[in-house]
Amino acid sequence: MRAGILKLSMAIELIFLGTGSAYPSPVRGASCIALRSEVGGCWLFDCGEGSQTQLMRSTVRLGRITKIFITHLHGDHLFGLPGLLCTINQNADRCHIPVDIYGPYGLCHYLRTTLSLSRSFLAFKYRVHELLTDTNPSDIDGINWNPHYVPDSVLHPNEMQPCQIRPNASGVWEVCISGPLKVLAGHLKHRVTTFGYVTIEDDIPGKLQVERLKELGIPPGPIYGKLKKGETVITPSGNTITPSDVIGPSEKGRKIVILGDTCDSYRIAEIAKNADVLVHEATNENSHFEKCVENGHSTPSMAAEFALSIGARKLILTHFSQRYKDLNEELEENEESVEKLLKEAQEIFGNEVYVASDFKTFNVPLHRN
Repeated sequence: MRAGILKLSMAIELIFLGTGSAYPSPVRGASCIALRSEVGGCWLFDCGEGSQTQLMRSTVRLGRITKIFITHLHGDHLFGLPGLLCTINQNADRCHIPVDIYGPYGLCHYLRTTLSLSRSFLAFKYRVHELLTDTNPSDIDGINWNPHYVPDSVLHPNEMQPCQIRPNASGVWEVCISGPLKVLAGHLKHRVTTFGYVTIEDDIPGKLQVERLKELGIPPGPIYGKLKKGETVITPSGNTITPSDVIGPSEKGRKIVILGDTCDSYRIAEIAKNADVLVHEATNENSHFEKCVENGHSTPSMAAEFALSIGARKLILTHFSQRYKDLNEELEENEESVEKLLKEAQEIFGNEVYVASDFKTFNVPLHRN
């Protein structure tokens, strides 16, 4: 636990900015999710084409975006990134706040090339952190990505020196730590190198038991502050008091798992266990299983089975084929709704399954709630 920076009731919420697969449509944007917290500001997960427009229509403040996590380098998860950075550039308060961008190797070269060739200069700095693999992963298309790829040595004028992140001995990428939040990444099976991201909140310290302190004859004052910081204190009467004597039990921190495109999520299962929220793609209905897997995607049943296997508390489906209409849309003849996908997942996982839609917000409650 990182002492002194936790807030006892920090709000965390997910705002879905794009829930469609393949391309943005007039009613459903390409993949983009915002995670908003009181400590970390706003983080984005994927940035498909048109994400900057979706952000302008949302409650997310562009100036609050500090981190962007890219799951893989397919266009419907990536093509909005250069434009988004240029849009953030219009925010007058951004000049001293850098943006950290995480994703598969090759992301650095892509972003540097697009910004340089378009002569796009930013009022703030950015740094790309590439997640590298120790061996060439063989994906569905049989494409081997060279993990020793080195981008051009000439940085973009607003680019900070890029970083490379390799997996630890357990095959997990330790991506970043920001205040009480830690982000890990794991491999997913798709047509190109793809990651899922697991955001883990530190356990929340128990509350100081003021009545107990008063019983011990200790009035409010500096001693309270020391105990909150985890220090053992000696009272004026000579008694020794440890934090465990007067602080209630800690509360388990929250875990949010956001997966990229996948037809097999089990390589990330260990670090995704007991997720409070699992965001999993469900591109097509169960009857399209073989074609779905062939394209590197999942059905609702696949998402639900994985959610069950990791003990998730809530499953949110996203990344829908544009052929499915949102729940609130009227259907014409031969049209289908995401309600079908919802019911297929509920048959396995139960009622704690939800379908995302553009601009829908999900709160991630504390465990006591």
